[in-house]
Amino acid sequence: MSQTKFIFVTGGVTSSLGKGIIAASLAKLLQARGYRATIQKFDPYINVDPGTLNPYEHGECYVTEDGAETDLDLGHYERFLNVPTSQANNVTTGRVYLTVIENERKGAYLGKTVQVIPHITDEIKRRMKLLGESGEFDIVITEIGGTVGDIESLPYIESMRQLIWELGESNACVVHLTLVPFLKAAGELKTKPTQHSVKSLLELGVQPDVLVLRTEQSLGADLKKKLALFCNVQGNAVIEARDLSTIYEVPMAMLKEKLDKVVLNKLKLKSTQEPELSQWSNFLFRLEHPKSEVKIALVGKYVELPDAYKSINESFIHAGAANECEVKVTYIHSEFLTEENVASKLSGYQGILVAPGFGNRGIEGKVLAVKYARENKVPFFGICLGMQISVIEFARNMAGISDAHSSEMSDTPNAVIDLMEEQKKITNYGGTMRLGAYDCELIKGSHAAKAYGKTKISERHRHRYEFNNHYKDAIQNAGMKITGTNPQTGLAEVVEAENHPWFVGVQFHPELKSTVENPHPLFVAFVAAAMKNG
Repeated sequence: MSQTKFIFVTGGVTSSLGKGIIAASLAKLLQARGYRATIQKFDPYINVDPGTLNPYEHGECYVTEDGAETDLDLGHYERFLNVPTSQANNVTTGRVYLTVIENERKGAYLGKTVQVIPHITDEIKRRMKLLGESGEFDIVITEIGGTVGDIESLPYIESMRQLIWELGESNACVVHLTLVPFLKAAGELKTKPTQHSVKSLLELGVQPDVLVLRTEQSLGADLKKKLALFCNVQGNAVIEARDLSTIYEVPMAMLKEKLDKVVLNKLKLKSTQEPELSQWSNFLFRLEHPKSEVKIALVGKYVELPDAYKSINESFIHAGAANECEVKVTYIHSEFLTEENVASKLSGYQGILVAPGFGNRGIEGKVLAVKYARENKVPFFGICLGMQISVIEFARNMAGISDAHSSEMSDTPNAVIDLMEEQKKITNYGGTMRLGAYDCELIKGSHAAKAYGKTKISERHRHRYEFNNHYKDAIQNAGMKITGTNPQTGLAEVVEAENHPWFVGVQFHPELKSTVENPHPLFVAFVAAAMKNG
C-alpha cells in the first residue's frame, strides 16, 4: 500500500469502556486479513510518561523493547498482535508540551507566539503520523485516552479533526466507543447518553464513522436503526459490544459484528481475504475448556488494584491455556503476612509468585513468603523485586548473613542487593532506570534453560537495584545458583535454589513478552510445576 490509512478510536459517556481492547481487537482482525497494523495510545495527562506514577494511580507501567515506560494498554496491543511496540506507540500531553517548550527555548518558532493551535496540535499531528511514515504499516490505529468532553483531551480531538481534513475522508476513519446503559427500573436500554456523546464530538468538528456500543443486553435492530439515524452513521456501522467472559473473545465478537469490514469499506480497502484466526480460536477453546485447575498465590503490595499486575495476570491466562489448565490467582497482601499467619495464608496453594514493586512497605512479608515456598518445596517464581527478595531470604537463612538486605530499604552493611554503580549519581527518577531489552545467557540444564529450550535469551527490565556480586560465592556455596547472567556486565539475571522442585527468581519482567500466540515459557513452566504439586 502506498498510502497509510488512519483509524481513530475515541470514547464517550464514561471511562473504562475498553477502548484499548476494541482497538486491539480491530487491529487483530485487520492483521488476520493480511494488513500490517499497529496501534498507538495518546494519553491526556501531563506526566511525560507513566514511569513515575504510583500503580494505584494508573495501574501497571508497561515497558517496551526500546525501554519506553508506557500505558498498560500497550500490553494489550502486544498480547493481541504479537508485534513489539515502541516509544512511538505511546504519547502523553506532558511529552508533547515538553517537546514544544524545548523547541521554543531553542528558537525553533522564530519568535512567534507559541499557542495550543497551531504549535501543540502540529506536534500532536506529527506524532500521530510517525508510525505511518515509517513504511512498516498499512494501517495505524490511534486510541485517544480519556472521554470526549474532557478538557484534557480537547487538543487531541482538534488534532484528529485537522488530520482527517488533511488526509482526506477515504484515508481516515473514526470509531467512537460509548455505553448504552440498561435501566432496571424502566426495563429499557437508553440511547440518550450515546446521542449526547456524539453531539459533543460533532461540536468539536468530528463526525464518527462507526459506533461501538458497550451493553449488557442485546440492542436489537430497532435500537441500532435509531442510533444510526440520530448519530448520522450508516446502519451497518452501529456495532454491538456485549459484555463477555474474557477480553480474548472480543476479536471474534467484533468479527461476527463485521466491524473490520465496515472499517475497510470506509477506508476503501479490499476485504477479500478471510481472516486467519485458527491459532486464536484454538487458544480460546483451550482457555474455555480446561482439563484441570491450579491455585497460585500472588504475593504483592498493590493487590487492591489488579491492574497493577495486569501483564502477570494475562501471562497466567496464556500459560494456563498452554497447559490446558485454569489458573486461579489469589492476591495475598505482603504487608499483612507475619510469622504467625504465613503458613495458614499460603497453605493450599500449588505455586507462589512474589511480585515486582518498589519501596520498603510489605518487604518482610515477601521474605516470609519466599521462606515458606523454599522450606515447603512449593514451586516459586520471583519477578524483579521478587527475585531480589529471594536472594535476601536465602542470604539470611541459608548463607548465615543475618542482616542481609537491599540498600533500597536499609543501610545495612550487607547489601546483597545494591544500587547499580551508574545509578548512584542520578537525581531525576523519570526514565532513568535500567529499562528495555537486555541479553541473558542461561546455564544449560537449569530450570530456566529447560523452559526456554535455549541458553541465549533477551528480556525486558525495569529496575535500579541489582544482585551484589560481592556476595556471589557465599550465596552460591549455600545452595542458590546464578543460572542466568548478562554477558556484557556479568550481572545476575536468574537465580535458582538447589534441592527444590522449581524455585526460580528473575531480575527481568517476563510477563511483558507473553502473548496469546507465544505464552511466556517461564510462566508455562511455572504453571506446569505447580500442577505437579497438586
